[in-house]
Amino acid sequence: MKTDIEIAQQATIVPIKDIAAKMALTEADFDYYGKYKAKLTYDKIESLQQEPDGKIILVTAINPTAAGEGKSTVTVGLGDALNRLGKKTMIALREPSLGPTMGIKGGATGGGYAQALPMEDINLHFTGDLHAITTANNALAALLDNHLQQGNELHIDQRRVVWKRAVDLNDRALRQVVIGLGGPFQGVPRQDGFDITVASEVMAVLCLATDLQDLKKRLSRMVIAYNVEKKPVTVGDLGVEGALTLLLKDALRPNLVQTLEQTPALVHGGPFANIAHGCNSIMATKTAAKLADYVVTEAGFGADLGAEKFLNIKARSGNLKPAAVVIVATIRALKMHGGVGKDELNQENIQALENGLANIKKHVETIEAFGLPYVVGINRFTADTEAEIAALQKWCETHDIPVALTEVWEKGGEGGLDLAEKVLQVIEEKENQFHYLYDDADTIDEKIRTIVEKVYGGASVEFSSQAEKQLQQFHALGWGSLPVCMAKTQYSLSDDPKRLGRPEGFTIHVRELKPKLGAGFIVALTGDVMTMPGLPKVPAANKMDVDEHGNAVGLF
Repeated sequence: MKTDIEIAQQATIVPIKDIAAKMALTEADFDYYGKYKAKLTYDKIESLQQEPDGKIILVTAINPTAAGEGKSTVTVGLGDALNRLGKKTMIALREPSLGPTMGIKGGATGGGYAQALPMEDINLHFTGDLHAITTANNALAALLDNHLQQGNELHIDQRRVVWKRAVDLNDRALRQVVIGLGGPFQGVPRQDGFDITVASEVMAVLCLATDLQDLKKRLSRMVIAYNVEKKPVTVGDLGVEGALTLLLKDALRPNLVQTLEQTPALVHGGPFANIAHGCNSIMATKTAAKLADYVVTEAGFGADLGAEKFLNIKARSGNLKPAAVVIVATIRALKMHGGVGKDELNQENIQALENGLANIKKHVETIEAFGLPYVVGINRFTADTEAEIAALQKWCETHDIPVALTEVWEKGGEGGLDLAEKVLQVIEEKENQFHYLYDDADTIDEKIRTIVEKVYGGASVEFSSQAEKQLQQFHALGWGSLPVCMAKTQYSLSDDPKRLGRPEGFTIHVRELKPKLGAGFIVALTGDVMTMPGLPKVPAANKMDVDEHGNAVGLF
């Protein structure tokens, strides 16, 4: 059986100008980044603003497990399938982070015969967007520390500096560091730390900005510290938003690539969904919607994280209205949610499957709560038996849940035709009553409780003493109207990654709140989730290499 990278390297990839031509884009509308990658120009993006919007299809999933759900694979395969049905379709994906690429996943451009290409480039340095975001983040940190060194005119309390440095790798050793050691010429000593780049507010700002001026305004609002009077200090106070915008001016432009079946794809922005808002850029999604009749996009992890944030944060910020949602499920993951260990997944187990169905039921209820049409997409794996697939399909039919079997990993777009047809059907036949789950006027704690109760199915919320003080502080500062971005484990509906299935009666523990005024939301850190992940015992990087011809090896 061929690996994903072998399939990608043997695929027919066409010049990016030919992909652009499918969307009526000329060479004046983009800049080349090699033969197979391009960035759209600001002039072209601006010229599309009066065009009608295509329909946005959001792909989400059940709570992921170590078995893998293949959400990006289904996203790509569904886009290919819609094009096979004669629908003018584009795909809008996030850019992979080197953290999970080198850590666990090994790559994040889909899989099998449903991949975005060039797979190696996208998974590694691509067009340099994540490096630009890292640089902007760390330039701000350097400018802030220089301000402290050069007299501290803003009277920043160095004990209350909240801006961290960033690196796009999983590096637990950098979570807590001390900087400025070595004497008066080496800076002001203070405790610091690193976030992974995809958790940086700069990433969130880039993904939610609508143009260069909006980017600059958002950057200027970012809170970087508090002064001796405990009042917030922003990038605008430091006067460096222009320099940061300059560093990001090209990174803000969406990247055009292709799928294995030459479906156009905009791959842009990459915030994690467990510690950030988990969606690709608004500019990519909205531009795709101007260029195509249908846009297939994804949100990270399960519907409790990425989809909730897409619908409550991104859609609110970008004035988006999805036409339908696909909830990806696998037999393997459902069996794990039903109590089966990873080493037993290749054995047929109808009982475990049925025990795990409570998890998918909760995610269906969540999408229903938003008032959106949906389809459950069963992403088939080779070890799935006909009896297990039949059991899941029967359960969906019994509960009046639209369902389709997808085999896009094995068959590409052909394997997604049933899903594509079902999605088109619910878009046409089901009523779309999309609405947010909370109002801007709700307090921060009310918004958190709404998410916990309606999305997670939890019973209550417990705030630490620090979080309680922050609630009072943030409301006093006028930040209470902002949406909430929950930082929570992806593996469970609760904040305990070991509680699989559909736990009930649990309490979500909010230990800290972080203002992200540039992004336009408040982050609530729950449980043990961290903004700088660590590597596993055997990282995916151990299997990576390059052959004598310069071809990547080991990107799964």
